[in-house]
Amino acid sequence: MDLRQLHYFSVLAETLNFHRAAERLHISQPPLTVAIRKLEADLGASLFLRSSRGVSLTAAGQAALAPARETLAQAEAVRRAVWQGVKGEVGRLALGFVGSATFDLLPRLIASFRARYPRIELVLEEGTSVNICERIETGALDIGLVRLPVLGHVNLDTHVVELDDMVVALPGSHPLARRDCLRIEDMVDEPFVVHGPISVLRSTVMFACQNAGFLPRIAQEAIQVQTILSLVQSGLGVALVPARSRRFIPEGVVLMPLEQPIAIELGVVHARRANAIVANFISVAREAGDIH
Repeated sequence: MDLRQLHYFSVLAETLNFHRAAERLHISQPPLTVAIRKLEADLGASLFLRSSRGVSLTAAGQAALAPARETLAQAEAVRRAVWQGVKGEVGRLALGFVGSATFDLLPRLIASFRARYPRIELVLEEGTSVNICERIETGALDIGLVRLPVLGHVNLDTHVVELDDMVVALPGSHPLARRDCLRIEDMVDEPFVVHGPISVLRSTVMFACQNAGFLPRIAQEAIQVQTILSLVQSGLGVALVPARSRRFIPEGVVLMPLEQPIAIELGVVHARRANAIVANFISVAREAGDIH
């Protein structure tokens, strides 16, 4: 017994006529007759009563019809699920993201992806760019939303999806807050609040200060930009943060533009052999971001 035989049986049960059933199946009548006889032989029972006026279902045929239709429907569901999996419409996606992605991009991206692919299970995990890349390489994560560039991960591919600039965060009462814009050199004597040691944003700050001819005096480290802004609010120092963090500024903190902007990038990173779900996420990320 196979699915083809069950399909033939189901169509013949609907038409109760070998000729019409063969036409619907786009085959000649003899192969249909042979298939039904073989099915009856396999099952050990007659499914149809044949007469000169046509055919009718036997009691065995009537009993077999509903399970046959259910089996065909299940087979079609399996076929459909396979193709949905191939196209990346069903499955699971483990996504790592850096905290600064939550300022703007991540909420829009997740909403768009869920609307387009509602049958994908999204598993979200926050981390640093370095940690996320390491977990992608081990297979613990499928894709990451990280600060670029990521160094030392030659087996990963990256795609820029959002551009931003660094701005200076400082207390509103600070003398530098009276200016229209600042230079990195203006903060040579200021204590800095910076990201933790394994951070692309920290490296960006350190490199910018070194280019200006000094090493920043680090007063405090933190992981989240929101925490850094709170520490600036407390008067522990100044900080360089993404401009998109403007919506999270605590009371008493101002963000000042730099005379020479420092560009930063947010991107998606994934293993080079990306599956269809990852490819779909990248496509949505590009649409949700500001790089097209």
